[in-house]
Amino acid sequence: MHTAHILRKYDPLEWGGTETAVLRLLDGLRSQNVTATVYAPRLKVERSQDPFVTAGIQVQRFNAFVPVVGISADQREQLVRWGGNIMSFQLYRQLMNDPVDVIHTHALNRLAGVSLMAARRRNAPLVVTIHGGVLDLPGEVESKLTAPLRGGLEWGKIIGLIIQSRKVMEKADAILACNPREVELLSQRYPHQRVLLQQHSVPAANYAKECRSVARQAYPAITQREVILCVARLDPVKNQLWLVRQLPAVLAQHPQVLLVLAGPDTSQGYGDQVRHEVERLGLKENVLFTGPLEPGSDLLIGLMQEAKAMLLPSTSETFGLAILEAWAAGTPIVSSRTSGACSLIKHQENGWLFHLDQPGEYLAALQEALAGNDATRRVIDTARNLVRSTYDTVVAAARVKRLYEELIAAKKSAKKPA
Repeated sequence: MHTAHILRKYDPLEWGGTETAVLRLLDGLRSQNVTATVYAPRLKVERSQDPFVTAGIQVQRFNAFVPVVGISADQREQLVRWGGNIMSFQLYRQLMNDPVDVIHTHALNRLAGVSLMAARRRNAPLVVTIHGGVLDLPGEVESKLTAPLRGGLEWGKIIGLIIQSRKVMEKADAILACNPREVELLSQRYPHQRVLLQQHSVPAANYAKECRSVARQAYPAITQREVILCVARLDPVKNQLWLVRQLPAVLAQHPQVLLVLAGPDTSQGYGDQVRHEVERLGLKENVLFTGPLEPGSDLLIGLMQEAKAMLLPSTSETFGLAILEAWAAGTPIVSSRTSGACSLIKHQENGWLFHLDQPGEYLAALQEALAGNDATRRVIDTARNLVRSTYDTVVAAARVKRLYEELIAAKKSAKKPA
């Protein structure tokens, strides 16, 4: 079986949770004899290192554009990098030339419309995965997505009507979402559609191998410190600024704490804002910025294993892949109460939850995670057992392959004459 997977954006230097989830899915599918080609917009500068290519997965680039006039170059760049409704004519031609059995889009809007056109022409199933949330999305996130359009004229709406981009959800053969709330809302909106919960996964065995020495060698500053780690792109939604502002209160209880922020700076100006706040509060000796790290690398795994707690302070998180990674690495997770985190974490059973508007809850949860006592160890063991039994990559990929097979059989059956 051969599949095509469409991404709205893919730059190895701005690697995030969506890319990690797709890579792990494709790696798991390969163990089920399912091959894949990843399709993503062309980069201005090609990267020498590409995790998909390193993993043996073919990547095809296509020309894409933002169909908006009257906006600045900075606005256009923001639309490309974060949530913009981009378009590609070349993608359709590429999908028609690729002998695929299933087209699986991880992008919505116009790219999903192009995928739908190709799937219908080929009589192949179209699967849509929701990564960042569609209906389960806070208003502040929606505002950020549309902000770069202000002052511009979006002529691409005409293209959207032609390719039926707004009909993708109604016409897809299956819709996958990674948290129960999104599934519930989608099922209500599209009652006749096949909407399924397909949560992300991790290669649990990789996170169990000892990698601490790699992290200590790369970052000597972490030795003899209580490391609290946040793995995420520097972005307002990921909320690292909030973590920095809570750090003085954490240090009052744990003077040896080192906050490690691991991830690329993908939001214009936000990384500078976080660094400025670190300096303003006099915390330069207590915060380490690593920049982007290769997903699943021994270095990143070693940092997770070295950490006394993994932190997820996001304002919106439809799943939270870092939760599974923390569980697999044997690191306690402390997370804000987003829909994704609440669907995975049972407070004080396999992790800790807190409300962002109640910093005292965060400090109390972190205190329990850092205690290192029998209660903490029980939380770690419960989480590790859960990720191995339910969220391992091979287990998750097998479910997706069965879905593909069912959809292909349904297409073939529908095509047969009565």
